[in-house]
Amino acid sequence: MTTLPATALADVAQQLTSGGRGILAADESIKTMSSRLEQEGVPASATARRDYRELLLTTGGLSASISGIILCDETFGQDLADGRPFPIAARELGILPGIKVDTGPTALPGHGGALITEGLDGLGARLASYADRGAAFAKWRAVFDVHTITPYAAGANGHALARYAALCQQHGIVPIVEPEVLCTGDHDLAASEKATRLALSAVFTELVDAGVDLTGIVLKPNFVTPGLDAAPVPSAEVAAATYTVLRELVPADVAGIAFLSGGHPTARVCAFLSELATVDERPWPVTFSFGRALVSAALHTWGGSVTEVGAAQQVLLENCRDAAEAAGHAG
Repeated sequence: MTTLPATALADVAQQLTSGGRGILAADESIKTMSSRLEQEGVPASATARRDYRELLLTTGGLSASISGIILCDETFGQDLADGRPFPIAARELGILPGIKVDTGPTALPGHGGALITEGLDGLGARLASYADRGAAFAKWRAVFDVHTITPYAAGANGHALARYAALCQQHGIVPIVEPEVLCTGDHDLAASEKATRLALSAVFTELVDAGVDLTGIVLKPNFVTPGLDAAPVPSAEVAAATYTVLRELVPADVAGIAFLSGGHPTARVCAFLSELATVDERPWPVTFSFGRALVSAALHTWGGSVTEVGAAQQVLLENCRDAAEAAGHAG
């Protein structure tokens, strides 16, 4: 087992969320990534998934705006075309390698469609293996819908996130704690705020009860927004609502906050982040941990063609720079 002192965990958490950079989420499951490849006309295979993730990681200059990359188990165990394992190559490129360790959400019995994320079975052994292979951080995502979240569902997911976070720290890995209130649907801003408050309250109660060192975690929350099918509100209103909830419920000693994009268009989610980054009194650094908002255009540009790798990497680089600038840290 790898055991790092609390100061070392805090140092890694700070590297991930401060200094002008954010986190690239490239951890789609095999099923999801295969579907996205096929939508772009690329036959899905382990090699195609590897080639796409290699395109992302090896983009020249990426480390100026990206501090860490989240990988799924398949990619974490693959080698680049030059033979280097992904986690080793990431570190050599100045990017911390991370690993998604949950196994996805399933229905919470008896709770009207609420979900619970699974993956705790055998997690300690898996974390030990990831640590030995160079993982600096991990990620676990809990999923909430504004219409089905209940105090019990929030507590159950908070408990799982806390057990995961404690195990990560025991193995010298910084946990990204991701309680995501989905933005799908036509709900209003107030409904999102209520659900986000419930989720965060439960999560931090459980983290504290589990003895998790908050200086050695990264929080990955949603922005408080209306549903994607509802009328949008100004970015400043989103930032204000988001900050109100975070300031109330997120302790000041949390190392940093890296927002998820949640399916919002790139420009819109960058506008949310830009507004929030201007709040001078916030006690934690804020940055991004985007997936689709950074990579969708790159995937479309590449389309499986070797001749389009450079163009796809340029698109990715521009999106990452935009996100870093939105966080107030021009790369």
